[in-house]
Amino acid sequence: MEQKKKILVLINPISGTNNKAYLPEIVNEKLNHEIFDIEIRFTQRANHAYALSREASDKGYFGVVAIGGDGTINEVASALCHTQTALGIIPNGSGNGLARHLNIPINITKALEIINEANVHAFDYCTANEHPFFCTCGVGFDAQVSAKFAKDGKRGPIGYVKSAVSEYLKYRSKEYKITTPDGVISERAFIIACGNASQYGNNAYITPNADMQDGMIDVTVILPITPLDTAMLGLLLFSKHIDQDTNIISFRTPSLKIERASEGIMHIDGETIMMPREIDIQCHPKGLNVFVPTKSSERANIFSTIGTGFWDFVNSIRTELNLSLIHI
Repeated sequence: MEQKKKILVLINPISGTNNKAYLPEIVNEKLNHEIFDIEIRFTQRANHAYALSREASDKGYFGVVAIGGDGTINEVASALCHTQTALGIIPNGSGNGLARHLNIPINITKALEIINEANVHAFDYCTANEHPFFCTCGVGFDAQVSAKFAKDGKRGPIGYVKSAVSEYLKYRSKEYKITTPDGVISERAFIIACGNASQYGNNAYITPNADMQDGMIDVTVILPITPLDTAMLGLLLFSKHIDQDTNIISFRTPSLKIERASEGIMHIDGETIMMPREIDIQCHPKGLNVFVPTKSSERANIFSTIGTGFWDFVNSIRTELNLSLIHI
């Protein structure tokens, strides 16, 4: 009889908007105990998921399954880079960008079924000044919104939209110098986004053509925009065509350096961090093993996620704008 594969399931109790007390029961019910020897732990503090994941990898676990948002996924994945232990993703956050890119179902039960398939492939990851990211990183307006979102503490798409509206009214584009192996770009920009995966989350495709197995970083530079440009930009963002906007510069590179006038914040997989004036960004090919759907599962999953992020976001914008107009 084949020996069971040991997996650690980590649950972030504060990701997203729902109570997580029911999750261990679902995990035990849905994961295949004939295949896996399952251990379940709740994270208790910052970087706890990282420490537990490193420990599991050192002990030779087949996989570490993270139940949480993009921040939790980043913490676990960072611990598993260049190891034989695979990352399992059960999306339970606000955006779930990496899960959506990999066609992992947002439904927890269906996502657990992907783990049962034990289909593992190697994917790229990236670093920004040695800080790993797996989905996107960026400077400019999106980093400011992420910082405001975290400070306000209101989870979910409505909280994010409220932060975006608030920051948009006062944000000013900044000067940047971008150096790649192919040359130098100097521009005043609203956003510089670097994608290992294709989207922020909620099907907002900031780097729509990103491929996590090509050894490259997809870069989207949004030049200064007017309020009239914003609506069209939003439509293109959710329809996977933002690279066709005339206010966009997009390119693909294995590495780049971003320089700005002074230090400031940057978002890494949606979490904000202070960074120095110069930021070196690198792609690390095939450095992370991940549980992903088989081709048959992927075809079934892809239709369940199309469009949901767009309409949730549109309805959230409508609500927040109406509230903002009431207080003018």
